[in-house]
Amino acid sequence: MRQAATFLSSLLSPRRLGTLALAASGTLVFWLAGLPLPFLFGPMFACLLGALAGARLQGMSPLSSGARTILGVAVGASITPQVIHQLPQMGGSVAFVPIYIAAIGLVGVPYFHRICGFDLATSYFAAMPGGLQDMVVFGKEAGGDVRALSLIHATRVLVIVTIVPAVLVYAFDRPLIQPIGAPAAELPISELLLMSVAAIGGWKLAERVGLFGAPILGPMIATAILSLTGIITHRPPREAILAAQFLIGMGIGVGYVGVTLIELRRFVLSGLVFVVILAALAFLVTEAVVQLGLAAPIDGFLAFAPGGQAEMTVLAIVAGADLGFVVVHHLSRLTLVILGAPIFARAMGLRGKAGRRRE
Repeated sequence: MRQAATFLSSLLSPRRLGTLALAASGTLVFWLAGLPLPFLFGPMFACLLGALAGARLQGMSPLSSGARTILGVAVGASITPQVIHQLPQMGGSVAFVPIYIAAIGLVGVPYFHRICGFDLATSYFAAMPGGLQDMVVFGKEAGGDVRALSLIHATRVLVIVTIVPAVLVYAFDRPLIQPIGAPAAELPISELLLMSVAAIGGWKLAERVGLFGAPILGPMIATAILSLTGIITHRPPREAILAAQFLIGMGIGVGYVGVTLIELRRFVLSGLVFVVILAALAFLVTEAVVQLGLAAPIDGFLAFAPGGQAEMTVLAIVAGADLGFVVVHHLSRLTLVILGAPIFARAMGLRGKAGRRRE
């Protein structure tokens, strides 16, 4: 009981309440202006501007992880027997994922190391297109600059999440108006309860076994089982997915709290230039996959866009893309990056350096 009260008081701290109010105001402005994805972009840009202005913002980290479970459930509910039958057909495009990662490493590591002047550990983990938290943790263990890694990856996610919707609308002529889910009132109560159990239970079980990306992958696996067996037939309710967008957007913006002018010049600018490099590589791989007939243009674009898995899931849903196809490719990318990171770090002697620094 005391732990619950402490947790509640932490969530309701003045800094967090102020951050929520700022994020909500951003959502309202985007909503009234008729701008796309107001529940994602509104809080993201409001908190970004607040952070750059020096506001003392604080994210809702416990709830943000919970929000990612909603997207995990949404993805899992989209994994149907039809998607499983399509997996062999995805083999050709999935084969491009390791080539894509290798190209990013061959270009990105020298860019950060030789041009930007970062040490080898920071350069490697800044270049790898994995999850923000995972790359920061691995980079810290290898002796890298944690602040640089945090800001570079936050910049990658921020810019990609901002650019991709514009490309979808103006290049692909795909308005982001696809229904994200039915209202909660229209869904069977039994399925809502099962989704809740899959979200929380899958998350905690995945954490217990040490699965990377536990808040998304655990619920995704649990819900996929329910979907493949026909126990559930709906996605999470619209309100839940909007709440997930809100918390994810707020978290991206809050990532810039405390940034200094020196960090803006060095870390954020380095990240911005690297996004251009990533965009060029993503375009080349996407074009190859599409020209070979391995993917539809919009599916190939979203599958190889180097953004975060949660953010790309949201965009795939609202764009009406093949969610199963997009998620399989992002999971392949993240799996290869995360499994390969410790191996390459050890091969380059980075773990040894980290150990000596700690001593």
